[in-house]
Amino acid sequence: MELSEPTVIGKISYTNSWPVFHHFHPAELGIPATLVSEVPAVLNRGMADGTIHVGALSSFAYAASSDKLLLLPDLSVSAEGRVNSILLFSRVPAASLGNGRIAVTNTSATSVNLLKIIMAKAFGVQPEYVSADPDLDDMMAEADACLLIGDHAIRASWQDQGYIVTDLGQLWKEWTGCSMTFAVWAVNRQAATERPKELAAIAEALIRSKERGVAELRPIVLAACSEIGGTAAYWESYFRNLCYEFGERQQEGLSLYFRYAYELGLLPREVRLELWESNLLTRVKE
Repeated sequence: MELSEPTVIGKISYTNSWPVFHHFHPAELGIPATLVSEVPAVLNRGMADGTIHVGALSSFAYAASSDKLLLLPDLSVSAEGRVNSILLFSRVPAASLGNGRIAVTNTSATSVNLLKIIMAKAFGVQPEYVSADPDLDDMMAEADACLLIGDHAIRASWQDQGYIVTDLGQLWKEWTGCSMTFAVWAVNRQAATERPKELAAIAEALIRSKERGVAELRPIVLAACSEIGGTAAYWESYFRNLCYEFGERQQEGLSLYFRYAYELGLLPREVRLELWESNLLTRVKE
């Protein structure tokens, strides 16, 4: 890998990450950098193979490639309870689905495995899981419950179709008492060695963007109203409810999630969180 090549930054397009990226502009970094906005599967693969040097990815994707990645400090998409965009729709309470079939979104391993952990360890049941495209009506035509995430879950939650709606973030909190982290920011280990100066500049810019985004939500709220729909009040509440820090509280919850995933055979090895620490990285203070 030639250091003359631009540093490649991966961007998740999901609404919940908008406050981190809204004020982030690679052209202002003063270093050669390229922003790649892709579906999670492409970003996850790029982070693992080193074609993307730094970026956002799902928590479970980090775990699957943790031998090749280091976590960035101070950045995540987490929730202390309700997350409002990872929702189980069902005809009976979640704890009663042991003999049922659950259609799960094919767009997020983190949320699907969170559901499997809760069903197996909290409720002691083993329903059948079938992967499906994220469409509420189609999924419920073939199953007793369905899991939707992101904008699909949000739009479905705006329609009262008579289903029980269970927030997985809230279930996790009630069962474990812990926060849950759904997305993280990480650097490729090789890139961390080869281009620490560039990565430090990007990390600081992302943290500044996050802090400004959280402090000035109005343009992000208006963008969500325009692109997704809904009211300004809904989106203001949605973004305010999320946590974009990655401190001890978030790390504790994520470590527990990884431990349970390993115990259920969802991960092939135990995962220890490793944060990238660079003497070039100056933490941006709130």
